[in-house]
Amino acid sequence: MPLTILAVDDSRTMRDMICMALNEAGFDVSLAEDGEHGLEVLQGMSPNVIITDINMPKLDGFGFIEGVRQTSAHRVTPILVLTTESDPKLKMRAKAAGATGWIVKPFDKTKLIAAIKRVAA
Repeated sequence: MPLTILAVDDSRTMRDMICMALNEAGFDVSLAEDGEHGLEVLQGMSPNVIITDINMPKLDGFGFIEGVRQTSAHRVTPILVLTTESDPKLKMRAKAAGATGWIVKPFDKTKLIAAIKRVAA
């Protein structure tokens, strides 16, 4: 059974790139365009891993992570942050909110897939 991934990013191009890379790897991918939409999509699914950007309109990645962690069904679902940000303070903030890992864009498809498999295990 393929791993199910929820990818949340406000950039259509980035969502398309993530979707293409993960579909090629055999993952089942659902997409959301910001944190608010991500929480809505999450209500109808049980992903093995969640990928989120940080800088998004409506609800940013930090708020999204906190929202995910407030639901009992997703309290331990691995969350990978995929962002252009590399500031250690932001990484610490994401970890405090409940993020599992941090990957800086642009992403290497092989490394992203390896990270997903590692946290989903």
